[in-house]
Amino acid sequence: MLSAASQLSPAEQGSVPVLPSEEARRAYRAGEIAVTAGVAPGYVQGNLAILPEKLASAFHRFCQLNPKPCPIIGISEVGDPRIPALGIDLDIRTDIPLYRIWRNGEMVEEPVDIMKHWRDDLVAFVIGCSFSFEEALVADGLKIRHVEEQRNVPMYRTNVPCKSAGPFSGPMVVSMRPFKPAEAIRAVQITTRFPSVHGAPVHLAKPELIGIKDIAKPDYGDAVSIRPDEVPVFWACGVTPQSVILHSKPEFAITHAPGYMLVTDVRNSAFSIQ
Repeated sequence: MLSAASQLSPAEQGSVPVLPSEEARRAYRAGEIAVTAGVAPGYVQGNLAILPEKLASAFHRFCQLNPKPCPIIGISEVGDPRIPALGIDLDIRTDIPLYRIWRNGEMVEEPVDIMKHWRDDLVAFVIGCSFSFEEALVADGLKIRHVEEQRNVPMYRTNVPCKSAGPFSGPMVVSMRPFKPAEAIRAVQITTRFPSVHGAPVHLAKPELIGIKDIAKPDYGDAVSIRPDEVPVFWACGVTPQSVILHSKPEFAITHAPGYMLVTDVRNSAFSIQ
């Protein structure tokens, strides 16, 4: 993986050591397409939502009202594709492996960059991602099934409504990781320390209670195996804005493709509370 970055010459990489997060972004900028789970361990990953300035204030308010699925970790200036607080060389138009273009609530394209779609009135929101707390789970000895099976994390639209703001409303999306009951308790304890990247789970077991009819058929990502002695554990997910775009139908929006995240230069430890 990241073969494109490894082919860069020393002159291209510069004399300063390249961070793993920078290496990942350079690979994606060069056209590599890959799910980012497990990429650049230790560095925060983010979900992306880009909207016209006229909708940005309402969307910002929506995120403030729904901090579990939509914790904001970065916002661009209007028309500026950079977010220096998340990475000095970061370009939001090229540095994600796969994007989605939305028109009137319909996903119409999945490009590898958004150069031709970028406009001077756009505002980019980067929202915390549960991939960021997986490092802490692994460090405590918990195994992440979708990483083990080399799949995208399974994500589901629920029947849990988000709080509305202006034109934005819709159901929460959750990501799922299976654990044995004792492991699930530990996972709750660990992820509670990461409120900026979704924090503690929103639901354990009984997926039907939150509107999930078939756990083997996620709405986004890939299904993973759940063993007889395990329960599904659900976290609020930063793909929620895509569910909201589908429901609210703004004229134009850009997001990442689920599982294909923005890898930032911020360390996961920066978002941990003790």
